[in-house]
Amino acid sequence: MKIIYTKIFIVFCLFSLLPSGNVAQTPASYTSAEILLQLKKVNTLGSVLYIAAHPDDENTRLLAYLSKEKLYRTGYLSLTRGDGGQNLIGDEQGIELGLIRTQELLAARRIDGAEQFFTRAYDFGFSKTTEEALHIWDKEKTLYDVVWVIRKFQPDVIITRFPEDSRAGHGQHSGSAVLAHEAFKAAADPNRFAEQFKYGVQPWQAKRIVWNTFNFGNTNATSEDQYKIDVGVYNAILGKGYGEIAAESRSLHKSQGFGVARSRGQAFEYFTFVEGEPIGNDLINGVNTGWQRVQNAEKVQWAIDQLIASYSVTNPEKSVPALVNLYKEIALLKEGNWKNQKLKEVQRLIEICSGLWMESTTNNPYAVLNDSIRFNFLLNNRLGTNIVLQKISVGIFDTVYQQTLGTNRNFNFSKTILVPATKTIAQPYWLEQDMNEGSFNVGDLSQIGNPESKPSFEVQFDVRIEGHDFNFTRPVLYKFTDPVKGELYQPVTLLPAITGRFEPSVVLLNSSQEKAFDVIERVQSRSKVTGKPVLENTGNVSINFRGNFANATYSYGAKRTSAEMQVKTSRLSFEQNGKSQTAYELRTISYDHIPRLDYFHTPAIKLVTADIKIVGRRIGYIEGAGDKVPDALLQMGYEVIILKEKDITPSFLKTLDAVITGIRAYNVHEFMNDKYEILMEYVKEGGNLIAQYSTSNFVSSLKSKIGPYPFSISRNRVTEEKAKINFLNPSHIVLNYPNRITDADFDNWIQERGIYFAADLDPKYETILSMKDTGEQEQKGSLIIAEYGRGKFVYTGLVFFRQLPAGVPGAYRLLANIIALNKKKGF
Repeated sequence: MKIIYTKIFIVFCLFSLLPSGNVAQTPASYTSAEILLQLKKVNTLGSVLYIAAHPDDENTRLLAYLSKEKLYRTGYLSLTRGDGGQNLIGDEQGIELGLIRTQELLAARRIDGAEQFFTRAYDFGFSKTTEEALHIWDKEKTLYDVVWVIRKFQPDVIITRFPEDSRAGHGQHSGSAVLAHEAFKAAADPNRFAEQFKYGVQPWQAKRIVWNTFNFGNTNATSEDQYKIDVGVYNAILGKGYGEIAAESRSLHKSQGFGVARSRGQAFEYFTFVEGEPIGNDLINGVNTGWQRVQNAEKVQWAIDQLIASYSVTNPEKSVPALVNLYKEIALLKEGNWKNQKLKEVQRLIEICSGLWMESTTNNPYAVLNDSIRFNFLLNNRLGTNIVLQKISVGIFDTVYQQTLGTNRNFNFSKTILVPATKTIAQPYWLEQDMNEGSFNVGDLSQIGNPESKPSFEVQFDVRIEGHDFNFTRPVLYKFTDPVKGELYQPVTLLPAITGRFEPSVVLLNSSQEKAFDVIERVQSRSKVTGKPVLENTGNVSINFRGNFANATYSYGAKRTSAEMQVKTSRLSFEQNGKSQTAYELRTISYDHIPRLDYFHTPAIKLVTADIKIVGRRIGYIEGAGDKVPDALLQMGYEVIILKEKDITPSFLKTLDAVITGIRAYNVHEFMNDKYEILMEYVKEGGNLIAQYSTSNFVSSLKSKIGPYPFSISRNRVTEEKAKINFLNPSHIVLNYPNRITDADFDNWIQERGIYFAADLDPKYETILSMKDTGEQEQKGSLIIAEYGRGKFVYTGLVFFRQLPAGVPGAYRLLANIIALNKKKGF
């Protein structure tokens, strides 16, 4: 078993932030067969944009089919980054989950071949109405973004995943369809969002917009009179069918638990017309997808046909001279979207057909402002094409060469440079400014739509291939070798000289006693820089500086000056040379299936003052899919023991005042079925078992029974975080002991009240609360309690996992009462 202690010691070090060694940005490689497919794609000038609300909403099978079978330029516009969803692989929520799901989408796109786009809309959680979603997102702001992506991408056809009505099953789903439909028209209107034109886009009229109907859940919107396509065909060049490719792509949505089996055989997708020109006999009917749509491109069409006919899978480098000539022909065409797109595609083909390898790496995952960093450059002309390296450039540094690259000979060069103090630290562009309730704010509007920010450092390689000059851009990556996983590449993140954070970030002041917290300062620079922490005023909380200890830890004590229930936030800054400097907290997310993710958070501590009494001390916690509830329990004054499978024994459970299961614990642990009888015996003998929400659907099935009496888990939820709470039995112990719960305890909840409520209850269960979203029926399954033997069993869909880290006082008070259920004599 593992015991969590209240004091955490941090080891201080200079510039030694080491990544976890997860699989990430290994440069792409292509087989000769895949090169042939890319050659054929150069000959196709059709484009399709798919639009939906979230990561994982997209139809990966259709995207793969359109991109790799029809060879259209294919894009997916996800209005949000999935910030408000659930997380099956860790405890990240909100913007951190959005960062994870962004990278999962990019990984999926690398498999199915589509491009990825986003708007500034924030996934604020489940929404039951279109109107709510559009209001919270700021409809006009999000419409601006959708129009921008359409004008920039210039799709011939727009496809929505969802309808504009309740069949979409989620207000954000239907909202995405409404916005797509309006943007279809607005993008063509020169009077709508005319300010976009200064960024180089023009009005664009897609040929049509259609809805990709579906059959899942309780909704079947397909019918045989709709236009349909068999997207389950086999691609002999790739050696896979699109059901197989789609499964590989879909399974990268790991945070959502969307791993699926590969499918083979016929698979029809259905479409219904929304607006524009009728579909007719082809999804892209009426669009000329050949080079005839570009003026004076007859020679280009002929040249590509010849390239495809003469292409050698064993000697792709023989196509390079003809590809260079093709590039020159396309460059002579009139400026336009297809000219620019095809120049990029042909340049990429020249690179991969020649076997040219170019990389720029460092030996450190992090660089620091006003500090030095060493770049290592490597080029290799693996197939002996006529290639001359002319110049390497990184920011203000460049080196001029006239170096012919020999066949399969490594050309190495290293350079140490000083990072300018004025360079911008590496922050995802949508997190650079404070956000609104339902959307991010972006200073540089030309960034809108981009899936991620540019790398901290980029290298320009100027190379002459077969007599023509090309410029190639590469990110600078951290390259290292893991003893188990082998050679790996990770991003390089640019840091400020000093970072800092609070430990812990939430302090619960539930008594008059002083509570300790620390400011952990980390000097990232090799230079001897220091900064004195400065904390903002905290109102009814006094802060006492206790001292500066080893490892750059500054210790403080916080004490409430009144018992008024409130939350105060104190932000951190550093004083350097008499001047106040913005403080940054570096946060890192590491998983094997995505690159290492770094972002900067404004360090702040939440000081929660509340009158919270606790009864019972020793809590066993069975972790689920990931949450931060144990940290909150520590703040409340409990001793928390993280229970592993081996710890769940009758003798050990007897030592616990309560056992709490983490979110989705009954979904992720097979052993819960084996431990069911032991847990029920614990309750029967006087224990208190508290089960936080689990799900029961096609994504996550239950591994075990949960309670002593039957009940089911529904999809019922209350998404309005200010929804009125009704006490069904105001005298019930859970509302009165040891804290008297009032309406005020449900103030300032975030995102939602509860999810996955209990239903179909055995009569032995008591319901405690009722609540509802506007216009709906009362829901009573958010908190149910049953007596079993001498103990208590509780199931709750109340989202404690969101409220406790947010420092909501009433959530702490109610949880304390739930934990104390079996402690009050006479009840």
